[in-house]
Amino acid sequence: MLSLKGIRKGFPGVRALNDVDFDVRAGEIHALVGENGAGKSTLTRVIAGVHQPDEGAIEFDGRPTVWKGPGDAKRAGVHVIYQEFVLFPHLSVAENIFIGHERRNRLGLVDHRRTRADARALLERFGIAIDPARLVRDLSVADQQMVEIAKALVHDVKLLILDEPTAVIAGREVDVLFERLRRLRDAGVAIVYISHRLEEIFALCDRVTILKDGGFVATRAIGEVSRDQLIGFMVGRELAELFPRRKGGGEPGPVVVEARGVEIAGRVRGASIALRAGEITGLAGMVGAGRSELALALFGAIPMRAGEILVDGRPVRIATPRRAIELGIGLVTEDRKGQGLAMLLDVAANVTASTLPEFSRASLFDGAREKAVAEEAIASFRITCRGPGTPVSVMSGGNQQKVVVARWARTANRLLILDEPTRGVDVGAKTEIYRIMQELADRGVAILMISSELPEIVGMSERVVVMREGVVTGELGPGEIDEEAVIELATRRLAG
Repeated sequence: MLSLKGIRKGFPGVRALNDVDFDVRAGEIHALVGENGAGKSTLTRVIAGVHQPDEGAIEFDGRPTVWKGPGDAKRAGVHVIYQEFVLFPHLSVAENIFIGHERRNRLGLVDHRRTRADARALLERFGIAIDPARLVRDLSVADQQMVEIAKALVHDVKLLILDEPTAVIAGREVDVLFERLRRLRDAGVAIVYISHRLEEIFALCDRVTILKDGGFVATRAIGEVSRDQLIGFMVGRELAELFPRRKGGGEPGPVVVEARGVEIAGRVRGASIALRAGEITGLAGMVGAGRSELALALFGAIPMRAGEILVDGRPVRIATPRRAIELGIGLVTEDRKGQGLAMLLDVAANVTASTLPEFSRASLFDGAREKAVAEEAIASFRITCRGPGTPVSVMSGGNQQKVVVARWARTANRLLILDEPTRGVDVGAKTEIYRIMQELADRGVAILMISSELPEIVGMSERVVVMREGVVTGELGPGEIDEEAVIELATRRLAG
């Protein structure tokens, strides 16, 4: 369906693509993987007609092709679904599906009844159970994603590109998405699937192409490459190096923060957890298990209906995040852009955001000191940027996450909570974040890591606490932690 040969694309000072070969067959799901900056986004935009290649040749559907813009690619049957949906929340599902292609009557007016009927038929054809009259703003994120796919199917779609489609969904929603994509593949559609989640690549895709530093590395049938080999292609490291061993090792220290019998209305029931100095504790469970709510309670961000929190063995009342910060507790939220970063500010402002009084002298702000602290963080946490004044909005997801961690590492001397710390970052950035976590643990900080990725839980945790439906169902210690044991506790039937 699509063949690219020797594609080169440069921007001022940057060679984004260098002699890239890539092909996708009709009726296959082809993974495109690589670290942030590998060239995936640029290649996608070349395929979609957003960028014109400087050199190289494109063939589509058996014919040499030159697209002057995205409109040409769409008319040919190429459609891209980006991470950020392009939907109108105050319009109905049907209106969104046919936006720009409205069904009209003989007078040229929009025929709303026909629009809804055609939308219902399209959705039913692919087993998507959504009322076409509902407003998009009232849909779940997963259903909004289905509307995006339906929008593409209005046209004669031949090639569908999905960029990190599971970044905003989980669990059963992912299974439903995979089922829909397999239906499209079986109908002859060529699909390019871009994801950092390697387990999805092996569960869904037929072939995989790896890019690194703007260059083509390899294309393999999915049955001919292991996870270890795929990571080696992507970052030049073996899988065993993904979770580097602790330097400190040793026995964990005393319990520094403990929650007993925590109750959070509708979400957490009698949960208890003890967190020790210098230990990385994993908090596992299915989506909706109450993990994030328990973490937010420890940070004073949501109220507890019952229970108590102890710091260094003494009961404390943590009613606000400010109080948590005073006690040496920090929280890296799962929503990096929405809650973790001030996206319009620079690296320096974000690194120092939780300790602003430290930089005030006689009502004057010490910008030089802030810059020095930010430069130290950039070096210590290996943040790739132009300097303290770099806007975080232009940085990769992995480097944005390191900025958030750097901020909390300055204040969290007792406990650092990381909620999905590597979501949406590439394999190389994951390794860096794991290194940072281990270094903080070596300093004596208690680490609580919430993760939906089982390899991450198993590879990083020295102890694992598992929750289901707001209840702690068990705890695994050294020598007991493996994926099967975690799944058993996460799916354990609750008494009563």
